[in-house]
Amino acid sequence: MMKKETVAVIGSGTMGAGIAEVAASHGHPVLLYDVAEGAVARAIDAIGSRLQSRVARGKLSAEACEKTRANLIPAAILNDLAAADLVIEAASERLEIKRALFNELATICQPHALLTSNTSSISVTAIAAGVSHPERVAGLHFFNPAPVMKLVEVVSGLATSAEVADRLCALARSWGKTPVRCQSTPGFIVNRVARPFYAEAWRALEEQVAAPEIIDAALRDGGGFPMGPLELTDLIGQDVNFAVTCSVFNAFWQERRFLPSLVQQELVLGGRLGKKSGQGVYDWRQPKPSVAWLDSPASSEAFNVQEKIDGVTEIDEVLLMETCGETAQSLHLRHRRPVVVIDLMERDVAVIAAAAGNPPEATQKVIAWLSQQGKRVVQIADYPGLLIWRTVAMIVNEALDALQKGVASEADIDTAMRLGVNYPCGPLAWGERLGWQRLLLLLENLQRHYGEERYRPCSLLRQRALLESRYES
Repeated sequence: MMKKETVAVIGSGTMGAGIAEVAASHGHPVLLYDVAEGAVARAIDAIGSRLQSRVARGKLSAEACEKTRANLIPAAILNDLAAADLVIEAASERLEIKRALFNELATICQPHALLTSNTSSISVTAIAAGVSHPERVAGLHFFNPAPVMKLVEVVSGLATSAEVADRLCALARSWGKTPVRCQSTPGFIVNRVARPFYAEAWRALEEQVAAPEIIDAALRDGGGFPMGPLELTDLIGQDVNFAVTCSVFNAFWQERRFLPSLVQQELVLGGRLGKKSGQGVYDWRQPKPSVAWLDSPASSEAFNVQEKIDGVTEIDEVLLMETCGETAQSLHLRHRRPVVVIDLMERDVAVIAAAAGNPPEATQKVIAWLSQQGKRVVQIADYPGLLIWRTVAMIVNEALDALQKGVASEADIDTAMRLGVNYPCGPLAWGERLGWQRLLLLLENLQRHYGEERYRPCSLLRQRALLESRYES
């Protein structure tokens, strides 16, 4: 698309206004339409204020600010969008509304105009059903805030032509974005693959494994995620996050991997929606509780330490074992030794759980030794797979399932998760580094422990584990 071509944005809320700002700042005349009276004027004023703030901070020239502002054109009625070469709908997340709107747009707009939706969860195929020339209908899913976030999911429905997807990818790149291609399946890439990040945290909270601040600290400081999952849902809005989870769950015919949380539902029913309501998982009216790390002043105590294979370290008589999805107590009974299980430890945080049969001094030895290694230690309940390993394993498993089912390419899945939700590593690259066999064993043990399909390893994980085993032999 050339800069002179006209872009129409339907919906002037946070996402619509952000998308309009992106298009206008790259030289496109932008027609901005909203059904709510006065909404467009307020959105344009808000965009102007943001631009002026950037000018004041030396981030934008006054000339560029004026040009962008001049490109924003209010549209009073839907028929005013007739001249648009590209329409981006960012309105209600209801299929019946989108279908009616796209059918109307197909009669108003020129035959060559591309009709796209910023939907995060509704099927593009369903939106395009009944629209004349459905090959020009696609998803163009931006992430919030649109002017800042680099990722755009270009979503193809059954009828979307390859040429249209190519043109949208080229357009996104010209706007300084990184496009990824995916097929129209529930949650697309990011909202599907990210579900376990939230789901495993809710499960840990439901099972009273640890306090919310510990669960968040483990994933944030130990796993390298930019935020903990519980604090992130408070910022997103518990109602918004819960609605997406329910949408994906129902779209996958109640697949247990996507089971919504009863604890989160209670928060939503109670109006505890997170930061925007003042209270969610956390009480945002007060300072957030801090984590009581168990790291102690460097101990001079000497231990007889032997590092064995498969993530096992012997500290005097105690076995410190990296989790493989079994509880510390089950390992204690098998080895007839005191056992402490440790989570994935790629940073300076050590999340541990001790067998109920351990003498207290045995667990303290492990804590002292880890502190000597410069680790911040936190002990949680005896939880199979602990917090980081099981979350990463489930994310990788979901990414592999999406890859196997043709949702997107391996490269695009990893790019989407790095740029869309700022994961420290693409899940498939992460899985390669951690080891497919290790991930498979952990999920099989979790499935055995819970007796649930939720932890079922996908077929592609089994295949990669077999290939890894062949190469090693």
